[in-house]
Amino acid sequence: MTGTAVGALDAVLLMGPTCTGKSALSLELARCFPVEIVSVDSALVYRGMDIGTSKPSMKMREAVPHHLIDTCDPAEVYSAGRFRRDVLALIEAIRGRGRVPLLVGGSMLYFRALTQGIAPLPEADADVRAAIDAEARVAGWSALHAELARLDPEAAARIRPADAQRIQRALEVIRLTGRPLSELQKLAEPSTLRLERYSLLPCGRQELYARIHARFDEMLGAGLVDEVRRLHGRGDLRGDLPSMRAVGYRQLWQHLEGDCTLEEAVAAAKQATRNLAKRQLTWLRGDESVQWLRSLEDQELGPILQAVSRAVPG
Repeated sequence: MTGTAVGALDAVLLMGPTCTGKSALSLELARCFPVEIVSVDSALVYRGMDIGTSKPSMKMREAVPHHLIDTCDPAEVYSAGRFRRDVLALIEAIRGRGRVPLLVGGSMLYFRALTQGIAPLPEADADVRAAIDAEARVAGWSALHAELARLDPEAAARIRPADAQRIQRALEVIRLTGRPLSELQKLAEPSTLRLERYSLLPCGRQELYARIHARFDEMLGAGLVDEVRRLHGRGDLRGDLPSMRAVGYRQLWQHLEGDCTLEEAVAAAKQATRNLAKRQLTWLRGDESVQWLRSLEDQELGPILQAVSRAVPG
């Protein structure tokens, strides 16, 4: 079961919006306990996507074991279902070594897949997706969102009219199964793992946005445009792949495709990152089991220290 009852834990979850200091705190915990870090990030799994994901350096990974980083090629589709299978196996293996699985990241869909289970959904179908994309090019995604609202109003209420990826998936599920996505999602089986969930509380909104902008500028200075250019030049990647839809990569890909200037791409990437942080915070505030920690510069680590201590296999 999940929750905060006193007793042994199977794993500790460290969540939070982007740019709130999760990585720094996870390394601090690893200095105090026999921790192995499991990344809960939908972009860190891809090889060759280092700068735009703020991927931990090899030095960090040598000092503290990290998992689910560089596990697949950007041409592959890494799904929430695959994450759940991988992370369940990792939790068992890490605990078998007498160590603590510390799950760190901001991909809320992945956290939900772990804690609430995965619905029996069909695998992606390239032909169906191509057909939906073709319809979107003619009618626009807002029209397809309206179609989704007619077929699955519950799912449509959760999906923004501009969220092409989720609209596409919801319609794909309906066309492949004849059943609404929202109906199938209710068939998921929650995890029986004993977990405690913590989230770093972000600083004020303006300070958080300033951090987001500064970090993206640092990425640009470190060669992010060249990194995306190398991926674009491979020839086997498309802008609609999950890897290339990652924030920052999507906008710079559009620039390299000639759809916008570099300045416009940078502005769009910063806006997309701010929007991501807001969505992450909304999701976390809706989860009553999350225990909040103040920002890393001014927090008391007592609760999460106690949780990690309880998760050390006895």
